[in-house]
Amino acid sequence: MLHAPPYSPGRWRPVWLSAPLVLYDAHLLPDPAAKDEIPSHVKHADLDAAAADVSRILAAHDGPFRCAYLTCSNMDGDRTRVACWLQLLAIKGVEELFLINRPPLQIDRHVPATFFSMAALSRLYLCFLRFPITAGFPRGAAFPRLRELGLCSVAMEGHGDMEFILARSPTLETLCFEGHMFPPLRLRLISRSLWCVQIHHSKVKSITMVDAPRLVRLIIMNSPLKCEGPCRIEISNAPSLRLFGYFNPVMHCQVGNTDIKAWTLVNERAMVPAMKILALEFHFRLRNDAKMLPSFLRCFPNVERLYIHSEKVNEPTGKLNFKFWQEAGAIECVESRVKLLVFHDFRGENSELAFLKFFVESARALERLTIVCASGCFSSVDEARSKVKKALFAGRKGSERCALLVLECAPEGEGTPWTYERGFDFSRADPFAFVVPT
Repeated sequence: MLHAPPYSPGRWRPVWLSAPLVLYDAHLLPDPAAKDEIPSHVKHADLDAAAADVSRILAAHDGPFRCAYLTCSNMDGDRTRVACWLQLLAIKGVEELFLINRPPLQIDRHVPATFFSMAALSRLYLCFLRFPITAGFPRGAAFPRLRELGLCSVAMEGHGDMEFILARSPTLETLCFEGHMFPPLRLRLISRSLWCVQIHHSKVKSITMVDAPRLVRLIIMNSPLKCEGPCRIEISNAPSLRLFGYFNPVMHCQVGNTDIKAWTLVNERAMVPAMKILALEFHFRLRNDAKMLPSFLRCFPNVERLYIHSEKVNEPTGKLNFKFWQEAGAIECVESRVKLLVFHDFRGENSELAFLKFFVESARALERLTIVCASGCFSSVDEARSKVKKALFAGRKGSERCALLVLECAPEGEGTPWTYERGFDFSRADPFAFVVPT
């Protein structure tokens, strides 16, 4: 990026005016360490000065604008200036726009609807804003080139706004919600271009894959799933869905016209054959959850990589032993498809060991079993490994064909946090996989 302030003369000014613009307003702050990061604590005078510089730069440069990162402005406090920025960005063909409100909790008024006139926009991220009401928008309002959309702590008035966006974004491939505020998400996916949807730290009421023929990944993480009743997941038409996680038994799941419940008889119409990677959160000491797991797994007969997070239970219900899992019946993906099982938050409880024993003895294709211990449950990894080997492999079939790896969990605050880039990175075949320490 060539950066020369447009209001000061210099020999680089003609070059600056002719080059496509890349604008980070954080670079205009006096702190040279700001780099490309979003500044957290900045003096109001410095923010005002940076905003004034942004206005001058946008007015002086004729475009095109490759990208604009506007992270240093109180957009509720100066809506006239922000509206002018958006109008200039639309006129001059901005391709990537990151718009972050400061301070983050002031979302009393809607952001201007100028976004829908940005015909060249390919990436859009909005943070700490109230989305414009789309009812009454002109028929021509659209994002004809938008490929990536991120909504971070964005409030929407109604459920139709998201449907409006999807209907008018014919090239949208990736969609991310981070900290969605209100109302709880009711997401109806009708898109023939969408590849990946990620939802993090957001209230979710329902997700319905109505018509999403190219959808490959659905990732839901760290989201409260009991807001206003259980979350509902419906898979109607998503024939390419290859990765789904994290499923939790508090969700109501429907595949085709079949509600998946304990002991549901799963037929071909209730199966998703494309699914290869599945991640679950599961309570191994709750009998009702355990009853549902076999039915759920039967919906995905071709799963090859299975990730399970064992959730802590304070008040167990029922006895879940090896016999319980044997009586659950055959599960096709377990018996003939799963090559990798990663079991997180292992505490060494009998209910966990009973499931793992059943899995190892049933899974003919299983090549690797990785167990990540929960913090504070074992004095050492050797203790955990010894317990697992004794319960699962001592003199039993499956011990030769399956490699066992037992790891301790990363200390709190030292683990690798999930980033939306990881889920969107299609060069990574399995974004749930982690690097095993040597």
